[in-house]
This record gives sequence, C-alpha cells and structure tokens, in this order.
Amino acid sequence: MKRVFSGVQPTGNIHIGNYLGALKQFVELQEEMDCVYCIVDLHSITVPQDPKELRKNSLDVAALYLAIGLDAKKSIIFLQSCVPAHAELAWILMCNTYTGELSRMTQFKDKSREKESAPAGLFTYPVLMAADILLYDTDVVPVGNDQKQHLELTRDIAIRINNKYGKTFVVPEYRGMKVGARVMALDDPNAKMSKSAENIHSRISLLDTPEKIKKSIMKSTTDSDGIIGFDIDQKPGVSNLISIYSAFSGSSIKDIENKYVGSGYGTFKNDLVEIINSAIGPIQQRFNDIRHSQELLTILKDGQERAAFRAEVTLSRVKERFGLGL
Repeated sequence: MKRVFSGVQPTGNIHIGNYLGALKQFVELQEEMDCVYCIVDLHSITVPQDPKELRKNSLDVAALYLAIGLDAKKSIIFLQSCVPAHAELAWILMCNTYTGELSRMTQFKDKSREKESAPAGLFTYPVLMAADILLYDTDVVPVGNDQKQHLELTRDIAIRINNKYGKTFVVPEYRGMKVGARVMALDDPNAKMSKSAENIHSRISLLDTPEKIKKSIMKSTTDSDGIIGFDIDQKPGVSNLISIYSAFSGSSIKDIENKYVGSGYGTFKNDLVEIINSAIGPIQQRFNDIRHSQELLTILKDGQERAAFRAEVTLSRVKERFGLGL
C-alpha cells in the first residue's frame, strides 16, 4: 500500500472546517493506504506557547483523532516531539535548503508581515515539515492549497538530495482535498474558518456545546433576500451554510435548495443546528470517554514506538549517504 503522512498542530480546538476539509478524509484514507498521522507539536512552538496548555491541546487533538474514527490498528498516531528523528533530519535538510527558497514561502511572508524580526523557526518551518514527510518514505501527502507550496519545497529538497547523493528519499506526491470541503468563517464568508479568529462565533469547534453551536449558527452571516440558494458570488454566506449542511447530512445542494423553497433563514438555520449537533455528538462522546484514559496514552506510546522504528530506518540511510555517524 502507498504510505500517507499528515499532521495537525495542537494550537486549539479543531473546528468543523478542519474536520470536513481534512480529518474526515484521513479516516477514509486509512482504509486504503498505510497512514501515519502526527500531532505536530514542534511546529506549534514557532509562536509562544504556554507549556501546560500545549500539552493539554496535544492530548486533545490525539483524542479527537480517535474520536472521529482513526483506528490505531490501521494508522500510526503519535506526538511529533516524541520522535527525535524529526528534528535531526530537519537539520540535515536545512543544510541542503537555501534562504532564497525559504524567503519565497508565502506563509512566512504573511506571518512575519509588519514584524521587525521573526523567530528563525518560523522561517525554517517548511524544512521541518519536509523532514516530517520524508522521514516516513511518504508517497502521498493530503494537504490543502495553503500547504501546497511547502510540499513543492519538500519535493525539491528530496530531488536535490537524490541527485547529489543517490536515491535517498521517496519523492512525495500532492493529494488535494476533495472539492467542496472548504468551510468559510460564519461571520465573514470570504475568509476561511480559523481557530485564531477573535470572534468565537466565526467558527464551530468539534467540542462546542449545543448551545454555543446554536448561537453561532443563528448569528451567522446571510443576506436580506431570504432565499436558500447556492451562489458563492452573490450569496456567499448562505452558500457556506448550505455547504456545511450538505457535508454533514449527505444531502445534495440541489436537494437542500428544493427542501427550503419558500422557507426563511430561521427554519433553515434551526435545522442546520440539529444536523451539526447530531453529527458531532458521537464524536464528543467518544472524546470524553478516551481523553483522560490510559487507553489514549497507550495508543500514543505504541504509535511513538512504531513511528520511531520507521524513522530510524530512514535516518540511518540518510546518515550513511551523508557520511555521518560511525
């Protein structure tokens, strides 16, 4: 089977955009591929973190991985910082990456804009991402468009080293997320749903209470004509809600439009609240069952050992090519 690698930062509660756009597909991929899924806690410290909060968030994401349906028997699930080979390979790759390449990364430009100086880790972040991927001889990387540039850099680094030192790395392929999984902010349908947005009602997190979900949906941006119709250009707010409705219910957009002919936004939004709560209720139950259990720690420890074994095979090969070690 082809091998997949992907990871999620433990920077807060996972929202439905993360779930519908990526994590739900992670579950599907484990049925057909050899999957390695990581909580990339080393990436999160490119910005200041409270240590206790970071550890809590890391375990929250691990528990949510399992709650949404990832199976530790089918996938390797672990914390990035528990496998030192990630950082070691990142240094080797960094010595084969150029500052010009890194300075062209749009995410660095965006995150460092209007700052006199930025952490060096923010600048070299894409190299650590490359190490994450290349360490597991990854064939396929499922990422959104915002990470595609980083994956292209990963491929460039792998090809460069392969050409210079002989076949060392598998050159990974990009796998885009399914069309239609892009979820926008509830208060601004022209911006992606984000964990970092100031307005908590701009997003719905997988662990939000039913009351919070209802308030966020009822406050969501629509328009003044009262027609439930899908038109991203003319009705971006309503179209965003229809997309969410479709993703959670399995109903087609056309069926949703037909169902609510003559209905107002109030009826539509109330139904959407029920659909979301019904869909994520079982996820929350599973999360609560496992979050503070020994089972979670056992799964992460087992995942760490399995990941470290695979990582060491790759790292040993890299060191041999580079003349490092005994």
